[in-house]
Amino acid sequence: MTADSGPAFSRLTIASLVRAWRLGWALFSRSRNLSVSYAMIFSLIGVVILVGIERASYAPLMLQLGGGLLLVGPTLLCGFFALADRVTRGEDSTLSDIVSGCSRTSPAMFAVSLVSTVLFTVWAIDVAILYGVTVGRVPMLPLMLVPLADDASSLLIWGSLLALLLPFMIFAISAFSVPLLYYRRASLWPALRLSVAAVLGNLAASAAWTLWLSLCLIASIVVFPLILLTFPVLAFASHSLYRELFPE
Repeated sequence: MTADSGPAFSRLTIASLVRAWRLGWALFSRSRNLSVSYAMIFSLIGVVILVGIERASYAPLMLQLGGGLLLVGPTLLCGFFALADRVTRGEDSTLSDIVSGCSRTSPAMFAVSLVSTVLFTVWAIDVAILYGVTVGRVPMLPLMLVPLADDASSLLIWGSLLALLLPFMIFAISAFSVPLLYYRRASLWPALRLSVAAVLGNLAASAAWTLWLSLCLIASIVVFPLILLTFPVLAFASHSLYRELFPE
């Protein structure tokens, strides 16, 4: 990359992902109370969504729509970025640091959020269509998934394949454009272009990281309190991965 097109990006390897995860865990361990409190906001939103799905008796949609929450995740990270910066410098952190990080949200970042929301809507429609084709219009309760009927199994299989494609698309668009915008290192379109170029330039590592994100989120849905752990650790790990990919 040239100076005119924005900051140059480095190469990522599987070792980079492992290193980012370890750093994410270390940052979480040093800010556990604040991190869990902040993550609880999004956990409550997730609970409302999942309870609504269950009350409508459309249990097979839980994993697919829950996985779709990955699409809007990157735009929720500003508070964690501010917290990570403070903890990395060895400074004490408070709730005001999270508020300060959120206040750095720019109109450009809202634009990324809008794209993510549109893609999430597309995700929801696709999953609903897939549900209608494979399961039909008969509602199902969670206990009816044990054992899985053939049609529900088909939904889970095809829905999982779909779950690998759309999150990777949004990962390419927003994974690194959000921190680039947060740290004011690029404007909207250069940030989007850099993010996509960095992901495609590190395709194997990016695909592996997207798969890991999906698996962590699915585990968090199955054992929902886990999201209070996985969301902060993944947020901090993403911050560390960005720092390695776009060193200052």
